[in-house]
Amino acid sequence: MSGAAAPFPLVLSAPSGAGKTTLANALRRRNRDVAFSVSATTRPPRPREVDGESYHFVSRDEFLRMRDAGELIEWAEVHGNLYGTPLANVRRAQARGEHLLLDIDVQGARQIRRSLPEAVLVFVMPPSAEALVGRLGSRGTEAPEVLRRRLRNAAKEVRAAPEFDHVVVNEVLATAVGEIEDVLRGRAGPRGVREGLEARIEAVCAGIERELGRDGCG
Repeated sequence: MSGAAAPFPLVLSAPSGAGKTTLANALRRRNRDVAFSVSATTRPPRPREVDGESYHFVSRDEFLRMRDAGELIEWAEVHGNLYGTPLANVRRAQARGEHLLLDIDVQGARQIRRSLPEAVLVFVMPPSAEALVGRLGSRGTEAPEVLRRRLRNAAKEVRAAPEFDHVVVNEVLATAVGEIEDVLRGRAGPRGVREGLEARIEAVCAGIERELGRDGCG
């Protein structure tokens, strides 16, 4: 952390299948001063997910209790499940002098923008719609209609990329991790319009549109 600014919350958001969780895990392994924020969710665990490490898996009633008690700094309903970030995560990271890494969706990122103005928001963009579809399909855990719903939501989320402080294209994992580390260490460029971003958004959305076989994207 030599010469770096004080630790801050770092938000990673992306459409489902863009690889933000893989990036978050790689970033944490390479940086000792990064603490991963484990979200609470009502979603059932997927194979190999561990309670307390992947997510805090809770009942819907417990999640709503946490929300109503002010124990969540953001929450959202995504694909019929509830997700939220416990306030305790932020407090622990602050006490330890760590960057808190939040792996959350676009809705949650918008809430973090309001509740934690010191947070830096990074959007993880898939390199193409084809790559996104391939990653989602490789999970083998979702019915065709669920996959289509995720793609429809992905189009909306990709269009939100300009709202973020930085955009990273997750084509080569090591390169994407390095770019996020540049953000973490204050080496990334200033906020503002990213060259070619609008064209990339349109290309990804057009690919999703073709996959869905319908008109309109987002």
